[in-house]
Amino acid sequence: MGGSFNPLHNGHAMLAETVAKELGYDKILFIPTNIPPHKVINEEISPEQRLEMLKSFCKQSNGLFEVEDCEIKRGGISYTSDTVKFILEKYKNELSGKIGLIMGEEIAAEFHKWYNIEFLAENCHLIISPRIKDYDEDENVSKNKPSGNFHGDFSTKFDKNNFPYDFTFLSSPMLPISSTQIRERVKNGRSFRYLVPQSIFEYIDEYELYRKN
Repeated sequence: MGGSFNPLHNGHAMLAETVAKELGYDKILFIPTNIPPHKVINEEISPEQRLEMLKSFCKQSNGLFEVEDCEIKRGGISYTSDTVKFILEKYKNELSGKIGLIMGEEIAAEFHKWYNIEFLAENCHLIISPRIKDYDEDENVSKNKPSGNFHGDFSTKFDKNNFPYDFTFLSSPMLPISSTQIRERVKNGRSFRYLVPQSIFEYIDEYELYRKN
């Protein structure tokens, strides 16, 4: 499960546990991106801080969740195909089937724009989560900006009947929470405690993240 995780929230956590329980995965890897190819991250905190937040969350999962820092260590633009190659090699003696690649349907709608998609479709079990639009597009908030020819929002609809690759479409939508909402709530001094796991709340509070105006 890749993403900027800026910060990780309860929607991410619930999606990961849903995949593990409903599809029978032994472990979910959270992989924070270094520089995503499809958007410009709001750089209020460093990649290392995003990584540390994930570590604080995963260490409380009794081994179900784990952080993989390969994209941050690799540096540069984080292409998922490079990460999948790394994971296949790292876990080659432990895998009993295809690794899963988890994405929201708004991401899947633009999957055809990804780099090396044929390799991804062949080597991964594509797991797609239905999404509910989780913030007002007209709201004056500091969002991550899409880059290149990506829209990065819900303007491109996912057509599961014509998606050309094998995939599993989850039955329940991801909780309608966004990292954008959380950053804005923190910056404006509003409540956010119950939108994120406790470990994430404590990390943000301790290091006073997202509070710059």
